Amino acid sequence: MASPTELEFIAQRPGQRLDLALVENGAAHSRALVQKLISQKMVEIEGVLATKPGQRLKRGARVRVMIPPPESVEVLPQELPLDLLFEDEYLLVLNKPRGQVVHPAAGHSRGTLVNALLAHTALSSIGLPQRPGIVHRLDKDTSGLLVVAKTDQVHQALAKQIAQRQVLRQYLALAHGNVRAERGEIRAPLGRDPANRKRFRVLPGGKEAITHFLCLERYGDYTLIQLKLETGRTHQIRVHLAHLGHPLVGDPLYGPKKPHFKKLLQGQALHAQKLGFVHPVTGAQLDFVAPLPGDFAALLQSLDSQRRV
Repeated sequence: MASPTELEFIAQRPGQRLDLALVENGAAHSRALVQKLISQKMVEIEGVLATKPGQRLKRGARVRVMIPPPESVEVLPQELPLDLLFEDEYLLVLNKPRGQVVHPAAGHSRGTLVNALLAHTALSSIGLPQRPGIVHRLDKDTSGLLVVAKTDQVHQALAKQIAQRQVLRQYLALAHGNVRAERGEIRAPLGRDPANRKRFRVLPGGKEAITHFLCLERYGDYTLIQLKLETGRTHQIRVHLAHLGHPLVGDPLYGPKKPHFKKLLQGQALHAQKLGFVHPVTGAQLDFVAPLPGDFAALLQSLDSQRRV
């Protein structure tokens, strides 16, 4: 069994709460985990065990944390439906449904796309044990196109195409508000939010992130947008749209706290609609289009009907 990892840092802001300091310094990704670390006597302040998440720190206080190793996740094949658009001996392309997690992690060891893929075919060893074959990913509540590699050579070649920005990844999104510009480029660096490790935000010094957008339809308080990724950072489209002041409809992390269209749309209005790349072995140009999920299409139809009344 792996040993805990030791992390030490010096408190920089007088009076800062312990839980916020732990999250900000990468010792925990949530306050719930902070509470767990404290209850397991894993956190010390100046050599004294911490007792409460809300303890205030003095500037210059030395905080020591013993971080337990991540829980191991056994990845097993599981017979689940796959919406395959293309498959050969080297790779496959599929349409992922909204609501499905791509790969197993703590709390999601079953029902993921990787579980289904392992029951269907052999995958590349890159990304083992949890992400075999996964060249790029989609959030749980994003639907649409993914390419999956069956061999290590193909996996590496596809990853290189993505890194060199040679892969077309085009999305459809419904955003809050009436976006003024018809088209544009969002060039804003992204990093993990120090106050909430589950979120990302625009941060000076963050990783380069570039999104191109084109407004397709306007429905009063909502805009249907086509987006093309030049880079592929985690939550890139979601954060960039929120940064513009037009968050994604149905986004629980970056959108309004009171969800819109909750009865019509089961999740966020983001769909990976088009995917294009060169087959690493045959050299053929492969281009795919995935139809909108039924509820997303129905929502657009409802908004269009209201607009015409």
